[in-house]
Amino acid sequence: MIMPKTITLVIGGASSGKSSIAEKICFHSGLDRIYLASAQTFDDEMRTKVDRHRTQRGENWHTIEEPFNAARIVAAATAGQIVLFDCATLWLTNHLLADHDLEAETQALLDALRQTPAQIVIVTNEVGQGIVPDNALSRQFRIAQGTLNRQIAEVAGAVVGVMAGLPFMLKGARPEALS
Repeated sequence: MIMPKTITLVIGGASSGKSSIAEKICFHSGLDRIYLASAQTFDDEMRTKVDRHRTQRGENWHTIEEPFNAARIVAAATAGQIVLFDCATLWLTNHLLADHDLEAETQALLDALRQTPAQIVIVTNEVGQGIVPDNALSRQFRIAQGTLNRQIAEVAGAVVGVMAGLPFMLKGARPEALS
């Protein structure tokens, strides 16, 4: 399989600096920037986090809030655009809690990633380095997230790990923005 060079996966723990690294990659691309937000704001804490991210990004982004149909947005993106999908973890959570077919939703997203002419930067959480969760839903999520992360990493041309705000390459060439 030929790996597309237009997909970059940015993966790390919660609050590791993933979004900042992903934004930096997008800023340096010179392309029209689309921010694909999967978060749903059900409480004040999440609204504050979303507002902080919006302020951090600044202007010159076209923001699309889409908690479920990321594949449609990715598929519609064009060659002159870069899409920052933040984040695959919340997208998966949305589908899991809505009791959607995770396999079908994941396959639709992967198909869109393989076919899009746009550059895509995807933020996701690494969830496999902690303890085994104590309840079935959490274990189901951990397995589904690990599977999704592996599948996206497989089609990505670059995978950037982030720890303590520091990027390290797991796959592919280091993006110029991180040099």
